[in-house]
Amino acid sequence: MNLTTILGNPRLRFCLRVTTSAIVAFTLAQVLSIPLHGLWAVLTAVVVTQMSVGGSLKATTDYIIGTLGGAVYGSAIAVLVPHPDPLAVAGTLALAIVPLAYAAALNPSFRVAPFTAVIVLLISSQLGEAPIESALYRLLEVVIGGAVAVVVSLLVFPARAHALGLDAAGRVLELMANALPRLLAAFTASTDPLENNRIQDEIGQAVSTFQATADEAMRERMVNLIAEPDPGPLARTLLRLRHDLVIIGRAGVAPLPERISGRLPTPLNKLGAAGRDYFLACAAALTSRKSAPPLEPIDAAIAAYASEIAAIRAAGLTQGLPVGDLEHIFGLGFALQQLQHNFADMQRVVQDWARGSTLSGKSVAP
Repeated sequence: MNLTTILGNPRLRFCLRVTTSAIVAFTLAQVLSIPLHGLWAVLTAVVVTQMSVGGSLKATTDYIIGTLGGAVYGSAIAVLVPHPDPLAVAGTLALAIVPLAYAAALNPSFRVAPFTAVIVLLISSQLGEAPIESALYRLLEVVIGGAVAVVVSLLVFPARAHALGLDAAGRVLELMANALPRLLAAFTASTDPLENNRIQDEIGQAVSTFQATADEAMRERMVNLIAEPDPGPLARTLLRLRHDLVIIGRAGVAPLPERISGRLPTPLNKLGAAGRDYFLACAAALTSRKSAPPLEPIDAAIAAYASEIAAIRAAGLTQGLPVGDLEHIFGLGFALQQLQHNFADMQRVVQDWARGSTLSGKSVAP
């Protein structure tokens, strides 16, 4: 396995970063003569090293906040509440864990606080340390591990959340490209509802993944690690496009009556093809940091569909239709209007990313 292979595989780069973090943290613990060979420093470095720099920053911040809260409260309980026997220790543990667990339920940053309090209460006596001394050691180790994780994330095959986010956004757009023609086909022919639900769930999961990466990218921007466009507009636009597809899917739960559906395959097929091509072109433009594709094919396809619906109404074919079918027709029309608007937003977002790449000189390496 050569260096080129490693550089081209984000999972291998992540493995190297985690391993480097563990070794560096262990080495520092030996230099500082931290008890237990710096166990918690090494564990912290491994746990908070994430796929991107922004992810490591977030994990380190949360871990330090949680450890500080758990160490301070746990040591206070250990000093103030006597616990000479196992029953008293159990009561002291409950007294320490209950409020910290509640704090963790309110704020994810405190997730490690109960764990830290338990360490301070149970391990300090085994090591011959006073509770406050144990708490200080735990906090010191977490700070060392977190600092090592962030530095390694910055220096060892660094992965920027912006670059990872573009790949995730491209994945979302590719899923939407595959889904749109199928969802539109449901208005004129029977489709498998379970398969449609699976497609919608897959898109939803992909959007959530991108939003998490966008949050990490925002942290990178806050500490001025890189000058990149704000990922927020892209995240909001993808979420709105996902909602458009949900509305289309709900409107197309069953084919429309033959007198309507018989006239819609051609405009809907053209619209599905235009939408698919636009999604794919936007995905390619984002990942390559190029200009956005034109909107004219989308606008023409939506106009052709609207024209056909107007002709259907003029011919009186919608008269006497069940209310449910009319709702589906109106629902599709509304969703297509929103889709057209959000396609225009996507074009602006892609253009912003292309301009950002030009201003920064070149794309940031993944």
